[in-house]
Amino acid sequence: MIHAIQIRKGMIIIIDSELYRVLETTHVTPGKGQALMQTKLRKIKDMTLLDYRFRSKDKVEQAYLETKEMEFLYQEGDDFICMDTTTYDQQKLTKAIIGDAKYYMIPNVLISIEMFEGKPVGVTPPMTIELKVSETAPFLKGATQTASNKPATLETGITISVPQFIKNGDILKIDTRDNKYLERVKTG
Repeated sequence: MIHAIQIRKGMIIIIDSELYRVLETTHVTPGKGQALMQTKLRKIKDMTLLDYRFRSKDKVEQAYLETKEMEFLYQEGDDFICMDTTTYDQQKLTKAIIGDAKYYMIPNVLISIEMFEGKPVGVTPPMTIELKVSETAPFLKGATQTASNKPATLETGITISVPQFIKNGDILKIDTRDNKYLERVKTG
């Protein structure tokens, strides 16, 4: 059990025997009265959203997860097929379990799968990944590198902000935690 003020984004907590992933937290200290922890939670079972307010003295049960490293192989409809790199067993993960990590699922990438009581509940992609630019606007004359950015759509469908010199076909290194451009790895 942890105090409500220790709840952080990304944690999985248990409320009424159900698993919830913490999406956002805000510590609220009103002028009078007790401090509160305002949270936005996603129920793992059916992916419904919930706004929940904890008092600072409340205690919450944190779910302890086992992580298993797996290699993403391919997508089949809405399912993502992964392989355990030690036993070579294949695991089918649903779109709901993958969540926003779907934008970083390219063949042969190693991912961490969070397991609770033997069942997958979430996926963590690698911190950085290299993706190809599939579509972006041409270079804007007169724009400097620091003055402006432009949107670029990558091979997996995610759109991020990139410097003006990036063009179609370039391979970029992306920070998966905040969807930010880090560097150009190779020109297209």
